[in-house]
This record gives sequence, C-alpha cells and structure tokens, in this order.
Amino acid sequence: FLKETFPFLQNLRLGQWSVLQLGNNNRLKTSDFEQYEHLAYLSALTAENAQLAAALGNDYLVTPDVVIYRDLYKDEEINAVQTRIDNVGTNILNHNKITRRIVFTYDKRTKKKKLTTDKALTKRQIIIYDGLYNSVQTDDELAALISREISTVIKSYDGVWGGTIDSVQVALSSKKFETAADKRAVDFMVNAGYNPLALIVYINKTCPQKRFDKFSRHNLTSKRLARIYEYITYKYPQYLENNKYINNKYYQNFLLTSIENRKKLEEKIKYKSYEELKYE
Repeated sequence: FLKETFPFLQNLRLGQWSVLQLGNNNRLKTSDFEQYEHLAYLSALTAENAQLAAALGNDYLVTPDVVIYRDLYKDEEINAVQTRIDNVGTNILNHNKITRRIVFTYDKRTKKKKLTTDKALTKRQIIIYDGLYNSVQTDDELAALISREISTVIKSYDGVWGGTIDSVQVALSSKKFETAADKRAVDFMVNAGYNPLALIVYINKTCPQKRFDKFSRHNLTSKRLARIYEYITYKYPQYLENNKYINNKYYQNFLLTSIENRKKLEEKIKYKSYEELKYE
C-alpha cells in the first residue's frame, strides 16, 4: 500500500523515496538510520549482561516493520533550478547589452494573486515561482518566461524619480505596455539565440482565456498571441519558415485556436495593408 501511494508525494516533496519492509533481525535499520543506532548498542549490552536484558525485556528492542525514507540531495541538485535560471537570465541580459542590474530568484511556492505591487517594478527582482517553472520544458521556454519579466523590469529604470513614474504607468495601463513588453521579449530572445516561438508556446500553456477584456487592464490571451505571431511574421520570418515548433502539441493547439486571427493577418499581408488589426 505504501509503495503504491507514497510516490505520489513526489509533487509535494521531491526526491527518491524508498519503502523497506524490515524485521527485528534486519541490520539495515541499525546501521543505516541514526534513530535506530541505540538499539544496536543496547542489543550488544544485553548480550553481555543478563540482568540488563531481563530489566529491559524484549519489547524495548522491537523496531518498526516498515521504514520509509527519502535519499539525500547533493548541493548541486538542490541548486540546479536556480543555476539554470541564472544562466539563461544572465545570457539574455548580456546578449541584449542591458546595463541595468536585475536579479533572478527561484521560489518553490506557487504565486498567489494578491493586490500587491509587482516586485519586478519595485525591487528590480524577477521571481520565478515553482508553478510557472513547472510549465517550462526547454531553455527556449524558460527564456520566454524570463525575457517577458525582464521587459517589465527595465521600465522601472526609465523616467523621473528613478523610474517610479514609468512603473506606475506600467501598473495602471497594462494593456498598452503588455503588448510592447511582449514584442520586446521577442527581441530579447532572438538576440540571445533563443527561438521566439517558445513565447507563444509558453503563454499558450500558462495564460487562461478570459471571456472579454473591455474592463480589464490586460489583453485577452488570444489577442496577445496573435500580436506576437504577427510581430514574428514581419520581423523574424525565418523562425516560421524553418519552424522547429511545428510538431509541438502546444504550438499546434495555438494554430488550432488562432485560425480566425491568422486569417486576418493573411489578408493584411496579401493586400499589403498597414492597418492595425483588431484581433479577437
């Protein structure tokens, strides 16, 4: 029963779990587990002292039949996620010659939506929460996540009062700056050698579709994706011509759910229009 159930705790507490069925004569528990070391010591003493053995009785030496334990982690394993985030994030900063200081922090908690100020705007700190990181499958997708956050952070350095005014504008006028930040993220990714189509894949996986955005500070996810796709089409067409994501199921889902929006783009290209499309 334990072997069938405990592995499902993997999502809550990562590691290599073992379930062992032991008996009183099994030396594994006395030699490998600190909490049983005293039993081996007492067993040796009682073997030499009959009075002590009679005083303690057999019950004291009875040990559990089952031991469940998790193997130890090495420091490299514990820090692997943070190291990966730092490597990709710094790569993006360096290749885009971003002169502003930005730090990256991995947080194992899942982000909760609260009415709090975005730390990306106030502390120039990008926090990668575990819930979002779990949706990352490749370095391209991680670059998409980080590039989008960097695109927000750099605005906190612009303008008067150390970027305070621009930070407020970003927070209060999210639709306008959201579109600009998405496009900037595409540029960051390309400059750092990452595939910008991963931004479409990542957003398609992680951002839900609301019913409407008329009274929202954010665009519908379908509109965001369509604008990103249009931006890549015009500025970086080589990624669509040699599309490495064409067989990616998440990208295929985007293609399936964006048929009408992509038809609008095809018409715009066909008639060489400069009109700003109204995506749905």
